[in-house]
Amino acid sequence: MDDDFDMPPVPELNDEEMDFGDDSPVLKVGEEKEIGKEGLKKKLLKEGEGWENPEIGDEVEVHYTGTLLDGTKFDSSRDRGTPFKFTLGQGQVIKGWDIGIKTMKKGENALFTIPAELAYGENGSPPTIPPNATLQFDVELLSWVSVKDICKDGGIFKKILAQGEKWENPKDLDEVFVKFVAELEDGTVVGKSVGVEFSVKEGHFCPALAKAVKTMKKGEKVLLTVKPQYGFGEKGKPASGDEGAVPPNATLHITLELVSWKTVTEVTDDKKVVKKSLKEGEGYDRPNEGAVVKVKLIGKLQDGTVFVKKGHDEQSELFEFRTDEEQVIEGLDKAVLKMKKGEVALVTIAPEYAFGTSESQQELAVVPPNSTLYYEVELVSFEKEKESWDMNTQEKIEAAGKKKEEGNALFKAGKYTRASKRYEKAAKYIEYDTAFGDEEKKQSKALKVTCNLNNAACQLKLKEYKQAEKLCTKVLEQDSRNVKALYRRAQAYIEQADLELAEYDIKKALEIDPNNREVKQEYKVLKDRVKEYNKKDAKFYSNMFSKYSKSEPHHTNNAGVKEGEPMTIDSKA
Repeated sequence: MDDDFDMPPVPELNDEEMDFGDDSPVLKVGEEKEIGKEGLKKKLLKEGEGWENPEIGDEVEVHYTGTLLDGTKFDSSRDRGTPFKFTLGQGQVIKGWDIGIKTMKKGENALFTIPAELAYGENGSPPTIPPNATLQFDVELLSWVSVKDICKDGGIFKKILAQGEKWENPKDLDEVFVKFVAELEDGTVVGKSVGVEFSVKEGHFCPALAKAVKTMKKGEKVLLTVKPQYGFGEKGKPASGDEGAVPPNATLHITLELVSWKTVTEVTDDKKVVKKSLKEGEGYDRPNEGAVVKVKLIGKLQDGTVFVKKGHDEQSELFEFRTDEEQVIEGLDKAVLKMKKGEVALVTIAPEYAFGTSESQQELAVVPPNSTLYYEVELVSFEKEKESWDMNTQEKIEAAGKKKEEGNALFKAGKYTRASKRYEKAAKYIEYDTAFGDEEKKQSKALKVTCNLNNAACQLKLKEYKQAEKLCTKVLEQDSRNVKALYRRAQAYIEQADLELAEYDIKKALEIDPNNREVKQEYKVLKDRVKEYNKKDAKFYSNMFSKYSKSEPHHTNNAGVKEGEPMTIDSKA
C-alpha cells in the first residue's frame, strides 16, 4: 500500500464486480457487523465526525496497520509516519478497502476483517501474505478530497480544495465573482485573475469556468482538470501579455475560487422585469399581495438620470405603498413581491411594465416614452396581508366579501386580470368551510357562487375559455339550476366550438328562465355559429368530391359515398 510495501497489481474489475452497495451500518463503539454479503466485517473502534462519507472517485487519506489473523503485522503506514493516499473505487487497493472505507466518516477508526476473496485471493502476496489469507486492517480515515466528474463525460474533474458555505449554487442568470489561475500540464500560466465578475450564462475565459461555478458554493475553492472540449479545443489560444499560449488539444489545470455571486431573477415570464440581488435579505419570508411595504429607492433612466429618490436622506421618509394596488408601476410592484427583508436589488423594468408609450413627469425628472427603467431598491420592512389560516370563520367571510367588492370595482374599470385575482383570493378564503356554522355556510356558499361566476366573466373577457368553463362547472356542482352559470358556460363552449354542449346549456337555462333576454341572444349567436360551420363543412366536402371525381373519371356510381350531414340545432325555445 506504499512504495515500501510491494503490493501486487489489482486485477481490473467491471462495475458489477465492484459492488460497493449502500451498506453503511450504524455501529456503536466496540460493535462489529458484516458489510454486504461477501464476508467483509467492520468493527467500530472510534466514532467519526458529521454524517458524510467519501464517494467513489474521492481522494482519501488514511493511516492503517495490516495483520494476519494470528496477529502477525505485515504493513503499517503508522510505522512509516506517512499517511497513505489513494482514489476510492478505482481498483487502486484491494476490493475490501474500496468497499469498507466508503462506509467511514472523517476521523473514524475501524477494524476491517477482509476475506481472501476481497483481498489477495488464492495467490496471496508472497512472502508476507500467504494464499487464501483473511486479513485485518486497523484503519483511520484522516480526510478526503472530493473529486467529481461534473459533466459526466470525463471532460471536467473537480477536486474540492476548500469547502464553501451553505448549500446554494449559482444559476445561469446569476453574476459570479471569481478568482482563478489556469495552467498547462507543465505549469505554464495561460490565464489568471485576482477577481473577475461575469454572467454564468455568458461565461468567461473558457467553457469550463461556467460549468464549474454552477456546482460550487460561496467561498468554495477547487482544482479543475479540464479536457480540450471544455478548454480551447483544437484551435488553442494565442499568448496574451504575461499569459502563455494554449496549444491545440491541451489539458488545463485551473484553480478556481467562487468568492460570491449576485442572484438574478426573471420576475415576469416574458423576462421584461429582472431583479439582480446586490445584498442578500433575511430569512425566507417575502411580502404577499396586499402587503404594506417600506422601501428605499432610486430610479434612473438608461443614461443615468435620476428621476426619483426616496428614503435615502435623513429628512426623507421611507417610501410606503401597498402591493397589488397600482400605487407604483407594475414592474416595481412585482419585483418587491420577490424580495426579502433587508435585501437590496437592482430592478430592470421594460416600458411595458413601467410607463409604456407615455411620458411621465416624476419627482426629479421627466421619464420619456418607451423608457426602460432601473431601480435600486432596499426592502426595509413589510407587513403581510393577513392569510386565511390566521383568521377565524367570521373574518374569512368578511375578507372574502371585501375581495369580491375590490374585484367588482376592477371589473368595472376593465382590469380583468386583476379582478380575476381578487375573486380567486376571495373564494380561497372560504374554500374550506367545515368549521363554519349553518348561517356562515349559507353566506360562504353565496359568496363562492358569486366569486366564481364573476371570475368566469373575467376569463371570458380574457379569452381564457377553458378556465371560464371550469369555474361555471364549479358553480353548477353547487347549484345545478344557476342560469348565469349555464349561460356563461355556454359562451365558453361556443368559443371552444363545443356547439352541442352549448346548446344543451342554453336549452336548460331557458327551461329555468324562458324570458331571459341574454340567454335568448346567446341562442341566436349559437345558431349563427352553426350556420358558419355547416357552410365550412359543405365547402370542404365539395372540394373533396371535386378532387375525387377528377382523379377517378370513370366512376359514376357515388352511392357508397355519403356527404357529411349538416349540423342541426333545435330552434324551439
